[in-house]
Amino acid sequence: MKTITAIVIDDDVDTVDVFCDYLQIVAVTVLGRGHNGKIAVELYQKYNPDVVFLDLMMPDYDGFYALENIRKINPAARVVVVTADLRKDTADRLSILKPTEVFIKPYDINKISELLKKI
Repeated sequence: MKTITAIVIDDDVDTVDVFCDYLQIVAVTVLGRGHNGKIAVELYQKYNPDVVFLDLMMPDYDGFYALENIRKINPAARVVVVTADLRKDTADRLSILKPTEVFIKPYDINKISELLKKI
C-alpha cells in the first residue's frame, strides 16, 4: 500500500506542528510545512503531495492564493481547507475554487482519518 504524502500550511506554527504529529501517527508522510500561501504553492510544486492541508486566513499570501495557484498547476490536486472562517463570502469563494474538502476548526480527527482512508 502506497504511503500518503502531505504538506501542511497554517500561519500558526503550533497548529502545524500538532497537525503534522497527528498525520505521522496515522502513517502519513509530511513532506513540507509552511506558514503562508506562497510557501504552499512552492511546496506543492516541489513535492507534488497526495494532499495539501491548508488554512485560509494567513498574512501576506492567504489560503485562497494557494488554492487558486495549486489549481492552476493541477486542477485535480487534493486540497483540504481547514478554517475557522464561516463567512458567506468565504463560502462563495470556496465554491468557485472547489477544495477537495473543508474542515471547520477545531477539526475533527475522526473526519480527517476518514478522508485519508479515501485517499
